[in-house]
Amino acid sequence: MADVSWSSFVDKLKYKAKQQGKHLVKIDPWFASSKTCHCCDHKVDKIPLNLPPWKCPKCFIIHDRDINAAINVKQQGIIKLKAEGLSVSANRGLRKTSHELIAV
Repeated sequence: MADVSWSSFVDKLKYKAKQQGKHLVKIDPWFASSKTCHCCDHKVDKIPLNLPPWKCPKCFIIHDRDINAAINVKQQGIIKLKAEGLSVSANRGLRKTSHELIAV
């Protein structure tokens, strides 16, 4: 996506999130979400693209690349929301004081 298109998309997403009482959390695009073990935070240097499941050399947990990345992105979003003093619900925002996470 071109930078202008991406910026426009993010602006629209922010607007829609705010309209629904949600928060948009931006995650650093260089964050190594698929190469960082979500269990122990160990970061591996390289994971070949033809190797979707990988084993963490530190805690020996086997990860699906995409699921591990999604968990890491969610965790980063929660950290950012909590740093802003917001309460985050584990049950999809069913509490009045919670905020649902939308990560970009």
